[in-house]
Amino acid sequence: MWNEPSRARLDAVPRLYETEDIPAQNKLIYLHFFIGGCDWYVAEFNGEDTFFGYSILNRDYQNAEWGYFSLAELKGLSVGWIEVDCEEPWEVVPAYAIPEIRRRA
Repeated sequence: MWNEPSRARLDAVPRLYETEDIPAQNKLIYLHFFIGGCDWYVAEFNGEDTFFGYSILNRDYQNAEWGYFSLAELKGLSVGWIEVDCEEPWEVVPAYAIPEIRRRA
């Protein structure tokens, strides 16, 4: 994985279920992982391996959804020599400010 997030960046993400009372569009997005036409936006983290956030696979905005995904799985993904990257720098923003998420609203 290119630009693997530091422990400090991971620790800044709210723990799982801490933001469950916040509407999805208002959740803050702390990390953005991507490869090709796939994007994963992180809103919560369990402190070990599991994220909760918004996933878009192969630019399929119609079937994009909020759910759980694994840091270990993201680290293991590659297309040839291209690996998943974590956008750096990333400014924490609400989900509604990300056009790819807004498309589904």
